[in-house]
Amino acid sequence: VFSEDLHSSLYFVNASLQEVVFASTTGTLVPCPAAGIPPVTLRWYLATGEEIYDVPGIRHVHPNGTLQIFPFPPSSFNNLIHDNTYYCTAENPSGKIRSQDVHIKAVLREPYTVRVEDQKAMRGNVAVFKCIIPSSVEAYITVVSWEKDTVSLVS
Repeated sequence: VFSEDLHSSLYFVNASLQEVVFASTTGTLVPCPAAGIPPVTLRWYLATGEEIYDVPGIRHVHPNGTLQIFPFPPSSFNNLIHDNTYYCTAENPSGKIRSQDVHIKAVLREPYTVRVEDQKAMRGNVAVFKCIIPSSVEAYITVVSWEKDTVSLVS
């Protein structure tokens, strides 16, 4: 063991981050969960292994290794940037480590309508109603009650 090896390290600070979901109107900051002594060089990659680059006003990697995705209008949505899997690496004289994959997904803030599917039933029989939620927001919506003319039927 060389004496300089005793003063060199490379480690993850918080490696539990697996998914980041953010609103398109707010953007997000994703820190690279690695550190070391001497200081590390942090880089971000797509899951394909391609190192990412700054896209002015859209995506930026800060000198401290934080990945920033800027707010954007729904018309500027890009799967490659706004719904993709990334990972970061940290490197110093101790070696190089790779984080686990982090899925980054933007949720578009745009108007949507929840509706009830039309049903037919004969008087005295049971009718089953279904709440139709647009697929773009379905994962983020929970039906908590049913109402008829603003009167709660079931909670």
